[in-house]
Parts: sequence; C-alpha cells; structure tokens
Amino acid sequence: MMQLYWSPRSRSFTTLWLMEETGQPYERVLTDISTGAQRKPEYLAVNPMGKVPALKDGEATMAEAAAICAYVAERCPEAKLAPPVGDPLRAKYLYWLFFGPSCVEPAIVQLATKLEMNPVSAGWGDAQRVFDVLDGALEKGPWLLGENFSAADVAIGSGLNYMVRMFKMVPSRPSFDAYIDRCVARPAFRRAEKIAAGG
Repeated sequence: MMQLYWSPRSRSFTTLWLMEETGQPYERVLTDISTGAQRKPEYLAVNPMGKVPALKDGEATMAEAAAICAYVAERCPEAKLAPPVGDPLRAKYLYWLFFGPSCVEPAIVQLATKLEMNPVSAGWGDAQRVFDVLDGALEKGPWLLGENFSAADVAIGSGLNYMVRMFKMVPSRPSFDAYIDRCVARPAFRRAEKIAAGG
C-alpha cells in the first residue's frame, strides 16, 4: 500500500486530493511541519529535502507534488487521471501537470516579492503571461483537457484555490473562479479537505 507523507496547511493537499481521486486505499503518514517532523532522520531518508509531500510505494520513494501526481496517476490507471501513452491528449496533460511548479509557482514568487526580472532570462517568462495563458486555457473548460478531468487539474486546481481564494496572492478572474468552483465541488476534494482539517 502506498504511504503518503503529508502535513496540514501545506502543499501536501495536492497529493492528498489526488490520492482521494484514485479511490484506492493508501496510508496517510502525518509529518507535521509545525513540529519539525520533516527534519527527523527517518523522514529525511524518504525526502532528503525535508519537505512535504513525499510518497513511499514499496521500495520506491519520491517527493515533489507534480511528480507524485504523475506517478500515482500511472499506478492507478483505473482512476483515469492520465491519458495513456499514445493518446494525443497526453502532451497537454504533461504540459499542464508541470506548468504548476515550473511556471505558476515562480510567477507567485515574482508577484509576492515584486521581483523585476527580464522575461527572457526567467524560465517562466513573466507572471502576467503565466496567468494570461492559464486564463485562456480555463476559459475553454470545463477541465484543462476539455471534458476529461486529470491529475493536471488536481495540481493546477489545488494551486489556484490556494493562491486565489485562501491567500489572495493572485487576483481572481472569472475563469479562475468557475474552475475553482468545479474543483471544490468534487467529492474527492471535499474528502481531502475534511482529512486536512482533522476530520
């Protein structure tokens, strides 16, 4: 059984939601970062970066939310969270799955720190373009792959909920609001919220 190392009030929520979407049993291993549990040697053996989330699947260990999303989606094909290899939608799926950590997260740091960067030098371009591109994709909806919900929606939807609604780090847009509403309406999202709240 896969073990998910997670902590409340952290980006672990992305993987908690994903695990709930699979419908498969898994073990939750509370790694409360408010107590420094992520710095203990036994946890560093799973993720030397000392961050959550992390995943253990037998002898395999890994970290990074988007990577965990990709791995679990492929380990649980019956959940249909990833287009199969050879499906043309797989290209867009992988694009959006990694758009979160490679473009959205740096764009948030840019906004929060008011960092001025040459868009040619920054791997993500610039924050305005990142959110314009995401806005354009979400206007088409209902999901990033059209009618097909995927692990990419878990990664992007979780991040948008965090940035737009919870911490108001990014100004809302109509497409963002409608998309977040669809995400939070999913039963797996609600189950993950309840778990994260200690329910």
